[in-house]
Amino acid sequence: MTVQVTGADNGAGVEAEGETTTTTTTKGATRGRGAGEAEVMIEVRDLRKEFTVKRKVGRIRRESHTVAAVDGVELSITRGETVGYIGPNGAGKSTTLKMMTGILSPSSGYVRVCGLEPVPRRRRLARRIGVVFGQRSQLWWDLPLRESFRLLGYVYSVPAADHEARLRQCRAMLELDEFMDTPVRQLSLGQRMRGEITAALLHAPDVLFLDEPTIGLDVVSKQSLRAFLGEIRDRGDVTTVLTTHDLADIEHLCRRLIVIDHGHVVHDGTLEALHTRYGSRRRVVVDLEEPRAVDADAAMPGVTVESVEAEGRRVTFALEGVPAGELIARIAHGGGLRDVSVLEPTIEEVVARLYRG
Repeated sequence: MTVQVTGADNGAGVEAEGETTTTTTTKGATRGRGAGEAEVMIEVRDLRKEFTVKRKVGRIRRESHTVAAVDGVELSITRGETVGYIGPNGAGKSTTLKMMTGILSPSSGYVRVCGLEPVPRRRRLARRIGVVFGQRSQLWWDLPLRESFRLLGYVYSVPAADHEARLRQCRAMLELDEFMDTPVRQLSLGQRMRGEITAALLHAPDVLFLDEPTIGLDVVSKQSLRAFLGEIRDRGDVTTVLTTHDLADIEHLCRRLIVIDHGHVVHDGTLEALHTRYGSRRRVVVDLEEPRAVDADAAMPGVTVESVEAEGRRVTFALEGVPAGELIARIAHGGGLRDVSVLEPTIEEVVARLYRG
């Protein structure tokens, strides 16, 4: 994938608008980095968003209550990172994204994206970011996909040569040619989502926000999108923030995971750190020639028998802090071992344990 992101192009567009204050802020952030230090593209400190809701009290009277959807979120994301931002429904994920993209104003706190304060500099920020919301569309419903892309080129003032080059790359990677002349309303969900991703990249954004990009897609469409986003990640010139309930997206694309719950960040680190922190359990599934007692095999610290099936011929052991090889060697020593498999813990069960905890 060779979608180019050139800060010079975007910066030129910024200076043409004549707002030197914002330009100075962006450049100042860059000058402040030490040698070899990655450029911070998203910086959030003590970010809060409160909503006032009315609740019924008695038959007629209603009382106002303040609800904190986002409560003191802090994070910093550098250029080229692909970060998963997940949490249960109502945790504050989408609210955070809306504040970072300038759709919502924060109640308090500090937020900068590409060195810009999102709400006051929303139009300027729009030239520096791409946004895809799984349930929203930036394409023209009754126009062919080709015409939507052409209009977006005018909206973002993308030079014709750059627009054609980026579109050509996306068409090849996402296999768009077969439906480029089809009206958007006639596209399948998978085809439309490929179009949405392309539309978000045509103006060469520095930051890409993806909110549920694979929702409702079939397996083939998901694989195609993940491969494409993986190419963007590997190039390292676009910062991507991904929110999703499909945790396979996180496993395939993200090296860093931020988990939010009840408006607070409860984990910020690698997937491996998440597994370690919340006690992920590997499983060893053993197939035996003949049934036999497994109590002696499980008599090791950190080993428990999770299930016994097939009349005792299949046994599943759960491991906590025990190398699988030690248990397998012990079972093999007892004889009658036909087959063995080691199951790694899934991110779904780890995150579910985090939410419950």
